[in-house]
Amino acid sequence: MTRRRAITNVAGCVVLAMVCVAVEWPAGQGPLPQTQIPRTPDGKPDLNGIWQAMNTANYDLEDHGAAPSPFLLAGAIGAIPPGESVVEGGRIPYRPEALVKRNENRKNAIPGKPGRNVAADPELNCFLPGVPRATYLPHPFQIFQSQKLIWILYQYSYARREIPLGTSTEAPYESWMGWSNGRWEGDTLVVDVTGFNDQTWFDRAGNHHSDALHVIERYTPISAYHLMYEATIEDPKVFTRPWKLAMPLYRRIDRNARVLEFKCPELVEELHLGQYRKVTPTR
Repeated sequence: MTRRRAITNVAGCVVLAMVCVAVEWPAGQGPLPQTQIPRTPDGKPDLNGIWQAMNTANYDLEDHGAAPSPFLLAGAIGAIPPGESVVEGGRIPYRPEALVKRNENRKNAIPGKPGRNVAADPELNCFLPGVPRATYLPHPFQIFQSQKLIWILYQYSYARREIPLGTSTEAPYESWMGWSNGRWEGDTLVVDVTGFNDQTWFDRAGNHHSDALHVIERYTPISAYHLMYEATIEDPKVFTRPWKLAMPLYRRIDRNARVLEFKCPELVEELHLGQYRKVTPTR
């Protein structure tokens, strides 16, 4: 080993040691062994807490490269980050006619002038995100768990779900977030979701579905701080076969972690109303 390489290696070890020393866990939330899963009094995995996906699936479920911002001529600000597919097998199995619609959605995802062409990405319009998209939006969400019910509160537009456990019921009507029924399979929470409308997208890239969408979610704890999230997608009107996406979810352990207010209707006033939007008085 040369003297220069030896010095470099020593310096690297010093930097690594300094980083390790600098990392501190919030008070009362020290790390647990990976094999130790917190449990509720009835023995089920304790999913209570704030969780968040840390990926680029909301931009595009499939492989995608970096791209400039579709909204602003502002260099790297707002640029689309590159990301790898979260779809099992890499590609979504579209029917030919449904793929044509996906490509049209992709072209129309960004509106033109204010007040026009708002038939774009539902997220852009502040519509409810649907399932599974609500899980991997760039916002945290909170799970509240009891023996008979699971509640999920999403930061985005105060979207929320009530998931009864044990007894399944039919969806009484179509809705943006669908109708959820839950059950436990060992340590995995399984949620069967039906009763969707056809208005939501899976991502900003125009990936879509019909009102025949059926989603089966699986939340499996793999440590005290990680869930493996899987969603099996069925929609015979749009896809040639069922397909699956998967990703880890991370427990937020920030000292003051909480779901904050993100009411987005006021953020889309100019998009929908143009010159008739609410004007903030100037001094």
